[in-house]
Amino acid sequence: MNFSRKNIKRQQCEAVVGAQCGSAVLRGAHVYTPGIVSASSFMKAGDVISVYSDIKGKCKKGAREFDGTKIFLGNGISTLSRKEIFSGLPRLRGIGIRMTEPIYLSPSFDNVLPSYLFLQNLPSAVVTHVLNPQPGEKILDLCAAPGGKTTHIAALMHDQGEVIALDKIANKVEKIKQNALLLGLNSIKAFCFDGTKALKLDEIEDTEGTPPFSPESFDRILLDAPCSGMGQRPNMACTWTLKEVTSYQPLQRKLFPVAVQLLKPGGTLVYSTCTVTLEENEEQVAWALSTFPCLQLQPQEPQIGGEGMMGAGLSGEQLRQLQRFDPSTTPLRDTDLETLRDARAEDMIRLANKDCIGFFIAKFLKWKSTSEKDPQK
Repeated sequence: MNFSRKNIKRQQCEAVVGAQCGSAVLRGAHVYTPGIVSASSFMKAGDVISVYSDIKGKCKKGAREFDGTKIFLGNGISTLSRKEIFSGLPRLRGIGIRMTEPIYLSPSFDNVLPSYLFLQNLPSAVVTHVLNPQPGEKILDLCAAPGGKTTHIAALMHDQGEVIALDKIANKVEKIKQNALLLGLNSIKAFCFDGTKALKLDEIEDTEGTPPFSPESFDRILLDAPCSGMGQRPNMACTWTLKEVTSYQPLQRKLFPVAVQLLKPGGTLVYSTCTVTLEENEEQVAWALSTFPCLQLQPQEPQIGGEGMMGAGLSGEQLRQLQRFDPSTTPLRDTDLETLRDARAEDMIRLANKDCIGFFIAKFLKWKSTSEKDPQK
């Protein structure tokens, strides 16, 4: 939860960072050297400098000043001189500016009890509780990287059972394995594999728990689908195109039949995204219910977010069974620390819901076996 700091004195010495780096600073990070795009010509190590984000990507690497559109992020202390930053030496990849007066009081949790804590947004933690994994079960996280929800699933199961994590990008799979190792979770098996191909379509013998998998192999499945990511915040640059946004619904509809067929009768399927579009959320739920008669929409526990959005043809009862986190629908008023000290638990939940990322959750029960007919045909 972020609290804005006002009246920070801006310094004559300036540095400009890229939009991605700027978003990380707003979340509590320091500025790492590769993220610095521009720095004042007289900047040296130990200087107090003002940090700005180039949200349109117009600043040239190595510029001495930048007069384009930029957002103030706060003040920090440079650990390097301008000459060192732009020397091109590959070893300079550590912290370039240590933030001392960020505009938001959002503390960094990097290296804070790393084997005990894993930082997550509120909805990301809620979705795993909605899945409700139980010890001894076989769980599939179909699009798992970087592994926050995967490790949460294993923790809720007390590391008893089997958690299969799939992602088609190799370095992201390695990140899942690293997180599992760091947290001491032995029930997780991560594979570099395309989730759309995770269903075994022939009678080849099982290959010791590696993908692809036979139909009805899993007790619960989390489909945290690739999406347009419009709920991610803070975000310093809006670079989505219509083509990019509309490309996700077909991909989600390729993953969904795989998840349904891999799920055992009586099993739970949770579909989630970190976006706020109707097309990727409520429309997908309506499509799934009409395409797969074996699925029934279920109420969720805990229910912290709001209900679903109208416009996809779902009933009022169905909308109430969905969970949508959308901070844009309820503006967050200025809040100070004194107010929070006297807040009730319900008020804190309401405040957290307003100040979190945009997110969507739907929970399904597979009440009967999937038809042998391919639902995609």
